Amino acid sequence: MQNPFLPPPKKSLQEMTQEEQAEQGAQQIMAVISSCPGKAIMSGVSGYVLGGFFGIFMASMAYDTPVGTGIQNNPLSQMQDLPLKQQMKIQFKDMLARTYSSAKNFGYIGMIFAGVECGVESFRAKNDIYNGTIAGCITGGGLAIKSGPQAALVGCAGFAAFSSAIDLYMRSENGRPPANDYDM
Repeated sequence: MQNPFLPPPKKSLQEMTQEEQAEQGAQQIMAVISSCPGKAIMSGVSGYVLGGFFGIFMASMAYDTPVGTGIQNNPLSQMQDLPLKQQMKIQFKDMLARTYSSAKNFGYIGMIFAGVECGVESFRAKNDIYNGTIAGCITGGGLAIKSGPQAALVGCAGFAAFSSAIDLYMRSENGRPPANDYDM
């Protein structure tokens, strides 16, 4: 007879039912997603996609002056003087450059912040608002460190304040619900 306090012996995939295989696969996926590298990678990919959409949107707002065409004495300084085909080529090249730049930056910041926040949470062994604040300070200061100590302090303070504000807003849903729907 098997001891009820011990986990059941491991089965091979051939011995498992389809439901057991699905459960084991789901547990493995959750283990990867819950790990710090998994969170950092997911945040980086999500930031890359969001940054790409943001870059496309922002580039579409600036078609009148693409990057590099506002230089004095440049024959390309007047976009409307160019043939339509050349205008389209310049605009799509500019849109691609802005989209890639924005996607890369959002992905990088998201990956760094999520990795640092997960590391801080693991180190402190607590899940509270201070994890995001500390991670924001480290991320903001780290991103601005090449510009000097004053920029690093401003980056630390700014990113920490933004992270705290977002974290407070996201955690505000956890409060006690109102007595009725009319007293919000």
